Amino acid sequence: MTRSVFPTSLPVERPVDGVKRFHIWTIGCQMNEAESAKAAALLRQAGYVSALREEDADIVIVNTCVVRQQAEEKAAGHIGALARLKQRNPNVRIAVTGCMVTGQEEKLSARFPHVDLFYGPSEFERLVEIAPELRDVDFDLAELPHYYDEGTSDPEVTAFVPIIYGCNFVCSYCIVPYRRGRERSRPMADIVAEVERLAARGVREITLLGQTVNAYGHDLPGQPDLADLLAAVHEVDGIERIRFLTSHPKYFSDKLIAAIRDLPKVCEHVNLPVQSGDNEVLRRMRRNYTVEYYRERIAKIREMIPDVTLSTDIIVGFPGETEEQFQHTYQLLEDIRFDKVHVAMYSPRPGTLSARWEDDVPRAEKRRRHQAIEKLQEQICRERNERYRGQVVEVLVDGMARGRWRGRTRGNTLVFFESPDSWKGKLVHVRITQVSPWYLLGELIEPQTSHGGVQQYVAVSR
Repeated sequence: MTRSVFPTSLPVERPVDGVKRFHIWTIGCQMNEAESAKAAALLRQAGYVSALREEDADIVIVNTCVVRQQAEEKAAGHIGALARLKQRNPNVRIAVTGCMVTGQEEKLSARFPHVDLFYGPSEFERLVEIAPELRDVDFDLAELPHYYDEGTSDPEVTAFVPIIYGCNFVCSYCIVPYRRGRERSRPMADIVAEVERLAARGVREITLLGQTVNAYGHDLPGQPDLADLLAAVHEVDGIERIRFLTSHPKYFSDKLIAAIRDLPKVCEHVNLPVQSGDNEVLRRMRRNYTVEYYRERIAKIREMIPDVTLSTDIIVGFPGETEEQFQHTYQLLEDIRFDKVHVAMYSPRPGTLSARWEDDVPRAEKRRRHQAIEKLQEQICRERNERYRGQVVEVLVDGMARGRWRGRTRGNTLVFFESPDSWKGKLVHVRITQVSPWYLLGELIEPQTSHGGVQQYVAVSR
């Protein structure tokens, strides 16, 4: 998420070089990040450049999320604050997009009259209403699902590639199907072409995205599936790693597991949300599987991919969740021992089925359950990360943080190391010297082969 701060009393001072600028503030999922990148690329094609500060921009876009109440409140607060900027610079054009907008344009327009444009997720063609220069761009927005700027001088290392929009599941707590519609898969050829363009820009790792990413292809001619797409993308030269988010247990087939195992570029990391470890809660959530089925899928994944890392999502305090049912979830996490758990306290989303039910778990109890899972997972992560101590891991370096180089292993574990040289975009080997529950620290090394043909590693001197 991008944050920006501007003073409330001084007049806006903008660059006077004649160049038009844009600023995009994003909150929410990776799909939102991908759509913000698309909007940025389109504006660049129309001659705009990126502004670090909102007060320097001619166009400000706020990309919203309503999956959690906290995210919606944060987005609403940010949109409201932009009224001051509009007051001080009436020429700035403000747009709001994302899941907050769908079906809410009239209500939002009355609430935020300073906003010039509300447009739904992926409705990029409407940007022409605040950026008329887009009319002169020589391509058909409707025929080009994703376009990325080819001219950047500092290409990103990783990129998100949406492959399927919407969701056909109607989980009782989830607003996404109402805001993003039913599933719509992109043609495989379009996705492969986009990945080829990204590889040409210098991108080394892609993450295929969908609200239910492993539902991909059922609505396309011939019904290709995610395993078929992984195989096709695997052939793109220049791409070193492939990931995908977010999967549903119902569609996590043996064929997909085999694709992860057999395709060297596909990373051995699986994100498979379970949401609850209790069958009655899962039934009321409308998740369409049982705990027993979920455990069987996890066992199969670990059997076929022994080195796999696993992450999941959990909701605590769902309406009617008893202490016993919560303990079933706690036990599931103790048994499976995930490498990462995203835990959220239930908040009712207006328009969903569960919003009609009594939100009967007190907030203090939700917080207690949230903290109990966080404490358990911290212990599990610390213990699981100990297996890396002294080991050599492959890291794709994506940038710097606090003076250290930063990257991730194939299993998606965060790694930091120090070096005066430039390593962005490179695959390096790091020997792990320190571990924590959330990241690893190590020293950069280089591989050497002894006379006996045994691979050895030597630390790179600073």
